[in-house]
Amino acid sequence: MASFRSQPLLLDGVGSGPILRRNKTTRGGGELVAAGFFREVNNRVRFPAMGAQKRWNGQRATGKGGAFEEAKEPESAGADAGRDGDGDGDGGGSAQAAAAAAVEKGKKVVAMQQRLVDKILGRRSPVWSFERTAAEADNDIDSTKEVRTYDSNLSSYNGNATTSSATMEPKVQDVGGLDTAISPSESKLPAVDYKSSSRDETPDSVDAKEEVIDAPPLAGVNVMNVIVVAAECAPWSKTGSSDHANIDQFSYLVVVPRYGNYAEPKDLGVRKRYTVAGEDLVVAYFHAYIDGVDFVFIDCPVFRHFENNIYGGNRVDSLKRMVLFCKAAVEVPWYVPCGGVCYGDGNLAFIANDWHTALLPVYLKAYYRDNGLMKYARSVLVIHNMAHQSGFRNSDSGELNFELMILICQGRGPLEDFYHVDLQEHYLDLFKLYDPIGGDHFNIFAASLKTADQVVTVSHGYAREVKTSEGGWGLHSIISENDWKFRGIVNGIDTKDWSPELDVHLQSDGYTNYSMETLRTGKAQCKAALQRELGLPVRESVPLIGFIGRLDTQKGVDLIAEAMPWIVGQDAQLVMLGTGRPDLEEMLRKAERENRDKVRGWVGFSVKTAHRITAGADILLMPSRFEPCGLNQLYAMKYGMVPVVHAVGGLRDTVIPFDPFNETGYGWTFDRAESGKLIHALGNCLNTYWNYKESWEGLQKRGMEQDLSWDDAAKNYEEVLITAKYQW
Repeated sequence: MASFRSQPLLLDGVGSGPILRRNKTTRGGGELVAAGFFREVNNRVRFPAMGAQKRWNGQRATGKGGAFEEAKEPESAGADAGRDGDGDGDGGGSAQAAAAAAVEKGKKVVAMQQRLVDKILGRRSPVWSFERTAAEADNDIDSTKEVRTYDSNLSSYNGNATTSSATMEPKVQDVGGLDTAISPSESKLPAVDYKSSSRDETPDSVDAKEEVIDAPPLAGVNVMNVIVVAAECAPWSKTGSSDHANIDQFSYLVVVPRYGNYAEPKDLGVRKRYTVAGEDLVVAYFHAYIDGVDFVFIDCPVFRHFENNIYGGNRVDSLKRMVLFCKAAVEVPWYVPCGGVCYGDGNLAFIANDWHTALLPVYLKAYYRDNGLMKYARSVLVIHNMAHQSGFRNSDSGELNFELMILICQGRGPLEDFYHVDLQEHYLDLFKLYDPIGGDHFNIFAASLKTADQVVTVSHGYAREVKTSEGGWGLHSIISENDWKFRGIVNGIDTKDWSPELDVHLQSDGYTNYSMETLRTGKAQCKAALQRELGLPVRESVPLIGFIGRLDTQKGVDLIAEAMPWIVGQDAQLVMLGTGRPDLEEMLRKAERENRDKVRGWVGFSVKTAHRITAGADILLMPSRFEPCGLNQLYAMKYGMVPVVHAVGGLRDTVIPFDPFNETGYGWTFDRAESGKLIHALGNCLNTYWNYKESWEGLQKRGMEQDLSWDDAAKNYEEVLITAKYQW
């Protein structure tokens, strides 16, 4: 069974060939609405051009702010041919011709959009394409034509690419001389539901089949195309904890830099030139389609070799990389064909993440919406960590250097940095922010907070904290002024990767998968396996405390160091996994040397070990000074691990304190970042573990029973996106 939008398709027969799709009606064989291709390899159906559809009378989404208009009958011969309902497929050739014509029309509109944008911006920025691009090949319905594929490993940007059949020279499309201004939002490119359910190439066989199925539902009023723009994306690039939401009725495209030679993305053959601080840079676009999501990778030499240090380099070079990335990302829906069709800019929302992509809402306003373009595109800024407006990291340890954040940083700097972002002078006020230490300075977050249509941060508690002078890192006044569009949404977790029942890291070395029903025996077995693996005495009765995270003051590791004499004085064991500040790494090594039977310090990071600590340890220690959301406490509760946390940000929202009188709550919290407070909370936790086994098991099970998935967060993000859509 394949899918066309949300409508199931029942496909008979095998092999590859065209399928003439008809709406099932009460009379005759129904109306011909599209021609597609069935692929035997993965049982998917491909409808290359939605423009060939025979639409029934009713309402359709236009992409203009959610407006609807009466759907008109298409005038194509292919549509007419399907009206007789004879079911013999005679109208197939005409339908194919209509589909091909619709594709060509779409290409012309995109070309006009290109010339118009470049004319408004006063630039000559050619789009390079091959004589026949991958997009054209993918949309070629006439399978008697040659279908060419492209080498995904371009060694340079000289415009040459090697294909399976020939070497083709690139051509530079003319980008000037457009006399008639046409807004992309007013073009005939479909805004929603135009993409096929597959990214497969056109098959070689032309044996026709025909399917009679029920007509699919019309696009809903709130359907949107969502483009998530981020500097990192697992599994290709990742520096911190992150998971993502998926809202069922929206289609998704993720845009990230291409830091390395990844296996999955393939070169689309599209080239675009951008000017960054006076330097012309050419980018290439790579594409992958995985689990129903389009991934677009922006390739340029300036991104290469940063996969292990994404935010590395000096402040100006890092700023220039992100300027290029945001300029290229905002134009992806126009120029990058995903599955053969560009997204277009109707019913479109960008989601930008932290300072690294915070320029995108600014560019969307300054380059496009202020010039009458992309009128129906919206932007949402997601703040994962307000401190990362700075993001200066020690080159040796990777640790955030809070003492230098105000003076040496990325995303904020001297006012002269404004001239690297290539905007007109009157936009400077968006970026200007007064700092009591250094006076006026340049701040990307400030500009993005003002220009984004909606702003989200990753928990309710953190949303409150960033409005204070202590938590806002200088931006609290701007956030308060924009409070009407600001809200907190608690992150979820990937319950496939983080599930004690499914965890692949628990299937060897004496570990075992377990559920709530097998919690007592399963977690005990994982605990014993972890103690053996780390060389600790195997003692079931001893509480095993775990810490997983960066070794720095933000994570409160210095509080653990201060409390270490008390901790090792208890009948307990401690294991810590992480890397960061050299003196804290040495603290770990010293604690292990002096307490071989009680402490293990793993300097470094291992995904497998993180999973196994979460499954085998009894208590999670998380004394962060600030924590916008935090994921480790969510992972811990999912695995029956009881958290002890500092009540800040998302930790306050997600860890409800234990109430022994009513047997409610999930763990323990303390209200100030002090070692004494930590010791008090941890002491109460240990006492419950030793002396109140029934209460302890209740804590574990209540934590595991929670729905910690992205489902609730996705509903809240849907509300934000719909609010942005109708916001003017």
